[in-house]
Amino acid sequence: MTVLQRQIAAGCLIGLALAMWLLQGVEEMQPPVPQPSAGLVLKGLFIGPSAADDAAIVSALTSEIGDCIQHDGTLADPRLKTGVAFDDLRTAAREARCKGESIGARQPKVRDAIHAYLDEVVGTSGGPVTAQDRAKWVTAMKDISRAAADAAK
Repeated sequence: MTVLQRQIAAGCLIGLALAMWLLQGVEEMQPPVPQPSAGLVLKGLFIGPSAADDAAIVSALTSEIGDCIQHDGTLADPRLKTGVAFDDLRTAAREARCKGESIGARQPKVRDAIHAYLDEVVGTSGGPVTAQDRAKWVTAMKDISRAAADAAK
C-alpha cells in the first residue's frame, strides 16, 4: 500500500468517524418521542356537570392520602400497618372531604377504573404491609391524583 493510499484510507476513516459523531449529536438534539402512558388513565371517564369538580376533588384527595401514608412510614411507630388501615384511611378521608356525597356513585366509570387499578397495583391483601407495600400505595395514590388532574383539564 502506497503512502497516498494510506492517506486516503486514513481520511476515509476520519471522515466516517466525524460523520458518526455528528449524527450522534443530531439524534441527541431530537425531542424525545412521547411514550404511551403506562398506568391509569381517567380522561374521558368523568362525566356530567360536576365532572371537572369531581376530578379535582379526587386528585387533591388521593394526593393527600399518598402524603399521609408516606409520612406515616417515617414515624418510629407507624399508625398505618395493614392494607385494611390504608383502605380505612382512604374511606375516612373521602367521607370527611365529601361530607357523605359519593363521587363514586356520580362517576361509576371512574370508581371502577380506580378500583381495578388499586387491585392490580397494591393487591387485595388487607394484612400487614412492608416498606415496599407502603411505597406501592404511595405511588398508586400519586398516580390516581395525576390521572384525575389530567382528566380535570
